[in-house]
Amino acid sequence: MADRKPPLSVEELRALVASGEIDTVVLAFPDMQGRLQGKRFAAPFFLDEVLEHGTEGCNYLLAVDADMNTVDGYEMSSWDRGYGDFAMHPDTATLRRVPWNEGTALLVADLAWSDGAPVAAAPRQILRRQLERLAEHGYTAHVGTELEFIVFRDTYEQAWDRGYQRLTPANQYNIDYSVLGTGRIEPLLRRIRNEMAAAGLTVESAKGECNPGQHEIAFKYDEALVTCDQHAVYKTGAKEIAAQEGCSLTFMAKYNEREGNSCHIHLSLQSLAEPGRNVMAGDGPGGMSPVMRHFLAGQLAALRDFSLLYAPNINSYKRFQPGSFAPTAVAWGHDNRTCALRVVGHGRSMRFENRLPGGDVNPHLAVAGLVAAGLHGIEQQLELPDACPGNAYTGDYAHVPATLREAAELWETSPIAKAAFGDEVVAHYRNMARVELAAFDAVVTDWELRRSFERM
Repeated sequence: MADRKPPLSVEELRALVASGEIDTVVLAFPDMQGRLQGKRFAAPFFLDEVLEHGTEGCNYLLAVDADMNTVDGYEMSSWDRGYGDFAMHPDTATLRRVPWNEGTALLVADLAWSDGAPVAAAPRQILRRQLERLAEHGYTAHVGTELEFIVFRDTYEQAWDRGYQRLTPANQYNIDYSVLGTGRIEPLLRRIRNEMAAAGLTVESAKGECNPGQHEIAFKYDEALVTCDQHAVYKTGAKEIAAQEGCSLTFMAKYNEREGNSCHIHLSLQSLAEPGRNVMAGDGPGGMSPVMRHFLAGQLAALRDFSLLYAPNINSYKRFQPGSFAPTAVAWGHDNRTCALRVVGHGRSMRFENRLPGGDVNPHLAVAGLVAAGLHGIEQQLELPDACPGNAYTGDYAHVPATLREAAELWETSPIAKAAFGDEVVAHYRNMARVELAAFDAVVTDWELRRSFERM
């Protein structure tokens, strides 16, 4: 990304601040859940002080649960260590305007300790490290994420007050590909599309989906780190725009018993020596190169072990139901949506799609997993098994983990994960799962009350 022109240059930012058009700069980083955490600065102060020297943030931001509660078990941050700071260094390649917030620009930060060492467990650093490994083999990854969400006519505050029950979806029936259905909320969808474009993202399309009120806005693929940063910006921005429009939307993997929110991730490899050449295309079966076959074999070999990166929450695993278009089988196929891994395209567009992730995924962690799995396949020269020719749901394949507990145990004991990410990262994200499981296990759910209050 060093030679890449950012959506907004530092020189352009200085001019906009001088004219009074920009008065606020947000500096933020993706946390373990993929949420943007950071600070809003007065723009002149940011230019004078923060741009060059960075700022600080409490290191508990990578050691709390989803509710921002301090929890035990993290080596990098604890009461015993005093909950100190880490440094937040602006990545100027990510500088962009935030059209949905007046007078605002935003940058994504990299995290470092006081001695300058990168924070190994930070999602952006985890992805950077895998991309560095990939570059050592002469490749760069290009990625596209397809993120679904459900829109409600209720505000976020109303949804909170109602316990997220009895909400009114923006559509009352299945509007998959329906132009009429998307037209019902086109003002909201149009705002999101146009304002994301003004923020430097390349919008492709919007379409309806199956669950009432469910939609998808797609963006053009890009370099892996660029796509993941943009994904985080888009997810935050879409929620903010919805709130401004008096609506709410959710990216949670499984809001109800109907179709969940997916986030299918497409990945291809290009040659560093010959930019633009897709090294996954070749003369082999299905138009695949040996590199792609090894890379895809690595995906299969590591898929169960890396499921924690693709499905990081308890709710994530409720998507994986037969006949739901969410995968249950560790299988691959040519343009086969029943498989966890779907090979699509040809020639320059040759790529594969991982269908495990839901809308709740942290893109930096998931793409790091895809790259690490592929490198395992390349380095071990793994052979690709035969493609699934039919319904993978009923085939004789290994099963995607059924629970977060199963996925966390596979991750913790995985030699592939330890070799790719190191003990520190493996332990850090194993603890994240432990914390979530302990919190859930202590809760009495609505289901239990309805099932047991009178009848048991």
